[in-house]
Amino acid sequence: MNDSPDFDGLKCPIPLRDYPRITLGHGGGGQLSSELVEHLFLPAFHNPYLENLGDSAVLPIAGKRLAFSTDSFVVRPLFFPGGSIGDLAVNGTVNDLAMSGAKPLYLSAGFIIEEGFEIQQLVAICNQMSQAAKKAGISIVTGDTKVIEKGHGDGCFINTSGIGIIPDGINIGPANARPDDVILISGTIADHGMAIMSVREGLEFETTIESDSAALNSLVEYMLKVNTDIHVLRDPTRGGVASSLNEIATSSKVGIVLQELSIPVTPSVQSACEFLGMDPLHVANEGKLIAIVSSETAELLLEMMKKHPLGKDSAIIGTVTSDHSGRVVEKTAIGASRVVTPQIGEQLPRIC
Repeated sequence: MNDSPDFDGLKCPIPLRDYPRITLGHGGGGQLSSELVEHLFLPAFHNPYLENLGDSAVLPIAGKRLAFSTDSFVVRPLFFPGGSIGDLAVNGTVNDLAMSGAKPLYLSAGFIIEEGFEIQQLVAICNQMSQAAKKAGISIVTGDTKVIEKGHGDGCFINTSGIGIIPDGINIGPANARPDDVILISGTIADHGMAIMSVREGLEFETTIESDSAALNSLVEYMLKVNTDIHVLRDPTRGGVASSLNEIATSSKVGIVLQELSIPVTPSVQSACEFLGMDPLHVANEGKLIAIVSSETAELLLEMMKKHPLGKDSAIIGTVTSDHSGRVVEKTAIGASRVVTPQIGEQLPRIC
């Protein structure tokens, strides 16, 4: 008797997704977001650089490889434990560039500000952006400002775009995972999403849950000094670890097996998730990365990641397999197996 479950034939029932109008779920990083990209944006803007669907586009420029990324930030509230929309806007784009192995260099910043927004709050946001940029070692070199009528926005939205240079010999992408590779994560998950939720809903726990917002380029640079043969890097933001790993499994045409007991979650975040009925794997992160590397180099890389301040809680959380291609399966604490799917829509809107 084969004790290994057959996941290939499983299909979970889902509600009708033929929506005539955009919903919040289309921006949540789950299945609705993927469908919007696959069926609307990719056909409309079809080109080989876009099809890679990495965190940043990789472009050949004058004999070099340029990483280029853009992101928009609409988080509510604008200030939260561990950060604000300002440092989030910088860190988010820096991290997207770093996930291709690039050295981030320059950012742009576009502001959409609602009429009546307090100047003092804008000053605080800009100061935190400036501090985050200095900490990441990059410069904000251009930008734009638009003001919209009162009642037509939510205070302040920010778009940041960034460019960086990918060193020679680095080939990191979502389609590069291979069977027998090992999956690492750089620290505890779900901190950012739960920090936003606790403030937004006025929830109090034994300890304050803080966002993990951080620029990861220094950690990536440190990792590449140890091992340049990193196959995949991903920062699991909207949709959390579940969405990121499902995207990788689909792009690489492999299966992924997670070990529930190996996934680091702080006790306060775990309690908050249980209280709210949320799965930490689906909750957003803003200062963690997933790395997929060969089994021969995983332990050494893990040891070195733990020596970096942003990787001190790093852990091996799973492996890549040739079984159940395109699916993520988790071995639970009680020895069972479950399919980990991305959420259809938005579990917690406006978190970044």
